[in-house]
Amino acid sequence: MKEPRPQRRVVVVGAGFAGYAAARELARLTDVESTEVMVINPTDYFLYLPLMPQVTGGLLEPRHVCVPLARKLRGTVLVLGTATGIDPQRKTVHWSTPEGSPGQVSYDELILTAGSVNKLLPVPGVASYAHGFRSLAESIYLRDHIVRQLELAAVAGSEAERRERCTFVVVGGGYTGTEVAAQGHLLTSRLARALPGLAGQTARWMLLDIAPRLLPELDGHLSKTAERVLRRRGVEVRTGQSVAEARDDCVELSTGEKIAARSLIWCVGVRPDPLIGSLGLPVDRGRVVVDEFMAVPGYPGIYACGDCAAVPDHTRPGQACGMTAQHASRQGRQVARNIAASLGNGTARPYRHRDLGFLVDLGGLAAAANPLNIPLSGPVANAVTRGYHLYSLPANRARVLADWTVNAVRPPQTTSLGLVESEAVPLDVSQPRS
Repeated sequence: MKEPRPQRRVVVVGAGFAGYAAARELARLTDVESTEVMVINPTDYFLYLPLMPQVTGGLLEPRHVCVPLARKLRGTVLVLGTATGIDPQRKTVHWSTPEGSPGQVSYDELILTAGSVNKLLPVPGVASYAHGFRSLAESIYLRDHIVRQLELAAVAGSEAERRERCTFVVVGGGYTGTEVAAQGHLLTSRLARALPGLAGQTARWMLLDIAPRLLPELDGHLSKTAERVLRRRGVEVRTGQSVAEARDDCVELSTGEKIAARSLIWCVGVRPDPLIGSLGLPVDRGRVVVDEFMAVPGYPGIYACGDCAAVPDHTRPGQACGMTAQHASRQGRQVARNIAASLGNGTARPYRHRDLGFLVDLGGLAAAANPLNIPLSGPVANAVTRGYHLYSLPANRARVLADWTVNAVRPPQTTSLGLVESEAVPLDVSQPRS
């Protein structure tokens, strides 16, 4: 006998920060017998992106930054698949399973939280030779790649090859790029001491950004603090510079300088998931146009938030909110409350926010932070940063804390597992690497 359809069905496309927060809040606010909350996501976990640099640095186990959706989103229906399109007239969502089978479902309300992917620039060779940093697979691959390069450098047949393999170029001086460079440098320093073939050889790390200073989103004092920490360790911070061309063994800078390197790490930012451009909805710079309630004008029942939506920023009239986890989580909760209000539970409200500050973990005991606009640096900032992540992480807090504790007294392991091949993590998600 076919089960009766619930009175209403709310479909959430994506389970990143916005989608996870929306689904969790909807499950809390609605009656499971009258409203079905369905989540369509390519993985069965929510990835806590801010801690991924520590996965690459070997401080955290990959599974510990993954939150199981089935356990944390009780009362919701999880569909393992990738959304491929929507039909606003028939109110249906189409998807493809990991095995390629098609599927579709009808909805009463739809929340688009497809998130973002690596931002690409028209730089020759980047799509072929750069490594991105937006997924767990990319994080694991990058860690293995770094370890492999030093192990191969230790037995290299020439000094030139050894230098190439020991040189790492990070493009993008925002939060991600800065943390990747900081954690990566500590990782290679530990590994170099353990490899006899690299005695006296230091790994060269370069951090490039076209902006005039590192971490332009932060207060100037904190930006200088982060730069000072990296320079003291030996990281070459170059502002006002970027990459002009990438090759398999060389990176040419915008200044014309050529850097012999086999590792180019791309952290220049993000762009909305390509799915958004194919849906036929109004977009602004690739993001779905929404009103202050995060509803798509002219498309009843469709909402969007997070990185894929141009949610109006009330603190900057005429501009959209930044593509940050802080905004995405808050927007997800608010759009869930607005939908619940349309079902008779509460009152719909426009999205409003107050900046809570930013945190940058620089590895070891170093960090830069401005919680509630209070500038902090050093061990105090590090404690605040890690405390915030433990508070924000929906699960695995004890496991993460255990990893930090063990690695504080014992050197983290530096083993390359070789589980992810480069073909599995193309920088351009629309053009699989050959």
